[in-house]
Amino acid sequence: MTLTLNYLFYLLGIVLVVVAGMIYVDKKHPRRFTTGTFWLVYALIFLIGDWLPANVVGVLVVGMALIAGFGGVTAGKPKMLSDEARRKSALRLGNKLFVPALTIPVVTVVLTLGASYLVFGGKPLLDPKNVTLMGFGIGCIVALGVACVMTRDTVGQSMKETRRLVDALSWAAVLPQMLGMLGLVFSDAGVGKAVAHVTTAYVNLDYRLVAVAVYCVGMALFTMVMGNGFAAFPVMTGGVGVPILVGVFHGNPATMVAIGMFSGYCGTLMTPMAANFNMVPAALLELPDKNAVIKVQIPTALSMLMVNIFLLNWLMFL
Repeated sequence: MTLTLNYLFYLLGIVLVVVAGMIYVDKKHPRRFTTGTFWLVYALIFLIGDWLPANVVGVLVVGMALIAGFGGVTAGKPKMLSDEARRKSALRLGNKLFVPALTIPVVTVVLTLGASYLVFGGKPLLDPKNVTLMGFGIGCIVALGVACVMTRDTVGQSMKETRRLVDALSWAAVLPQMLGMLGLVFSDAGVGKAVAHVTTAYVNLDYRLVAVAVYCVGMALFTMVMGNGFAAFPVMTGGVGVPILVGVFHGNPATMVAIGMFSGYCGTLMTPMAANFNMVPAALLELPDKNAVIKVQIPTALSMLMVNIFLLNWLMFL
């Protein structure tokens, strides 16, 4: 049997169903029915999305957006371990707390590099098309087991912590997936071609450095607008990257993809649209300025964006 991404989707759907159930039964939650329904609908998309017509999935997504838009997804106050118990646990474990977190990349790398050897009965154990993602998912499961052994706690407690984090992140937790899909929609709608037309009409791309700068800055700007580098990537790569940098200047597409995404991440640091990265931490830390995280990150983001432009102009054409 070959393990595919669907198995991870099913597992995630089950986790979300449990989270929704925990919210439904929490009578102290200010919006338990609307919040629980939001996460239950999201869970159904993972569990049975393959069997639902695309239009139905679209309606479910719109329903989620309406629930969140009208303030139906709010955070509760789930029961937590006492400060004393958490302090004692932290002192007992010390730096061992990093072991579960480090387990994830270690397992991911091992499975990615060893996937070609994991063949049984002529069938690969991991889906060859998604080896890294499967390794990452399995790494998360292994890390959970390691964490439970180290902390002498249960999977049930991990679910309580999952619910607490989901409540804290609120609707922002679904932004990466939603915005990633938005990029594909923009690509299919021809936004990339429109970007190519605008840039070639108003910017002189005959100079390689100018074309590289347009691509990198465009990745950052589109990421700021859409909140996700994955959403910006098909637009800028289809509009400038492939036809200009690769087609005209014959650059290395692998280098372009790597540094292009890095440029997009510079935009992530500078936008409230990346709410799960920039707005949620400010809320969790109860900062008086909700944009405080963004303001601190802007100098780093702009500096790295300039570095990316020069790196891409140099490395892509070696």
